[in-house]
Amino acid sequence: MTSSLIIEPIRAARGRVALPGSKSISNRTLLLSALAVGKTTIHDVLDSDDTTHMLNALQGLGVQVRLLAAHTWEVTGAEGVFASEQAKLFLGNAGTAFRPLTAVLACLQGEYELSGVPRMHERPIGDLVDALRALGAQIEYLGQSGYPPLAIHGLRPNLSAEVSIRGNVSSQFLTGLLLALPLLGRPMSVKVLGELISKPYIDITLNSMARFGVDVQREGYSRFFLPSPVRYQSPGSIYVEADASSASYFLAAGAISALREPGSVVVTGVGSDSVQGDVKFAHMLEQMGAQIHWSTQSIEATASQESVSQGSFRAKDFDCSLVPDAAMTLAVVALFARGTTRLFNIGSWRVKETDRIVAMANELRKLGARVEEGSDYLFITPPESGQLNQGCQIKTYDDHRMAMCFSLAALAGVRVEILDPDCVKKTFPEYFKVLGALCSRQF
Repeated sequence: MTSSLIIEPIRAARGRVALPGSKSISNRTLLLSALAVGKTTIHDVLDSDDTTHMLNALQGLGVQVRLLAAHTWEVTGAEGVFASEQAKLFLGNAGTAFRPLTAVLACLQGEYELSGVPRMHERPIGDLVDALRALGAQIEYLGQSGYPPLAIHGLRPNLSAEVSIRGNVSSQFLTGLLLALPLLGRPMSVKVLGELISKPYIDITLNSMARFGVDVQREGYSRFFLPSPVRYQSPGSIYVEADASSASYFLAAGAISALREPGSVVVTGVGSDSVQGDVKFAHMLEQMGAQIHWSTQSIEATASQESVSQGSFRAKDFDCSLVPDAAMTLAVVALFARGTTRLFNIGSWRVKETDRIVAMANELRKLGARVEEGSDYLFITPPESGQLNQGCQIKTYDDHRMAMCFSLAALAGVRVEILDPDCVKKTFPEYFKVLGALCSRQF
C-alpha cells in the first residue's frame, strides 16, 4: 500500500532555511573528481538517492571515494582511466548520473552495462547515443531502441573533429558530451542542432569543468570548442553551491504566507552570485507580487504591500525555458493569483521523472483549478470561488518535485494528503521536516 503524508492547513511560514547542496553540481563535481588527476575534497555534497547512485557507480568503476564528514567526500582521481574495465551499473532514475556516465564510459575502453528503474528506461537517450556513435563509441540498446538500458563496448577512435547533437530534448545530452570531450585527447567541437533548452544547466557544466582546469570556448549556445588536448586537474578542495531549485519551495511559501500574516522566509547558501539558472525563479515570483531581497549568499521572500492589500498575486505569462524545474513551483503559486498564469516552453517536462505536464494538470484540477495543457505549455486559473478543494489526495508519480510543490497548497488553508512522500529522497530527504519547522499549523 502506498504511504502518505497528511499536511494540515498551514497558517504561516516564516524563518530561515539552510538549503542542501545542488544535485546538478554535486553529481558533476563527483564525476569530474573521479576523472581528474589528484585527490579532491568535496564539501556540501547533497545526500540523496541521485548522488548515492553516482557514488555507487564510481565505486563500481574502481574509484576510491571516502566519506570524511557529513556531506564531505574525498575522491581519488582515476586520471581519465577507470580501474574497472567491466561493470554493471544501476542508476535508478538519476538522469544527472545516467547521461554523463553514458558519455564518459563510451569514450573509454571497457565493457559496461547501464540500467535504471522502469521510468529511466522510458526516458529517451537516442540523441546522445547517436552523437557518441559518431565519435566511434560502440553502444547497444538492451531494450527499446533509443532508450536505456545500454551496453557500452568501448571506443573505436576516429579522426572526427566535430560532433553534432540536437538541443531540444534534454540539456543533459550536451552536458554528457562536454564532460567526455577531454577523454578523447584531441581538439574537438560540438555543434548544437536547433534551439538549446535549459541553457543554465550548460552554464553549470562549463563552470564545473573550468573549476577542474578545462575551459570550453563557445559561440553562443550553438557551438562549443575544446581547442587543444587537456586533462582534468583536481582543485584540491571544492564547495558545492546550495540547490536553487529547492529554494523555490521556501521562497514561494514565504511569499504566499505573507499574503495573510507579516513575515518572510530567508534561504541561505544561494543568492545573487549563484551559477544556477533556477535563481531566476525569485525574479518571476517578484513579477507576480512578491517582495524579494538579495544578498550574495541568501534570498528573502515576502509579499508586496499591493499583494497583501489584494490578498493574492498577479497572474503572469512566463517563458520557463531557463527555469525548467523551478517552473513547477510557479504552477502551484498560480493557485494564489488573480486570473490565468501561463507557463510556456516547458516541453522538457515530458521526459523528466514523469510526464510533468500531465501530472501537474491532473493534480491542479483536483484542487479545483482550471487547467489547459499543450505540448509545451500549461495555463492555470484558480477556482472562481477562490477556495481550493479540501482534503485532496495528491499523486506524486514517483517525482520528488511533485511532492514538494503540492505541499504548498496547504498554505491556502486546506488539508492535503501527499502520496508516496518518500520520493523526495531523490534530492531532498529532509524536505518535509524542514518545511514543518517553518510552519505554523493553526489556521
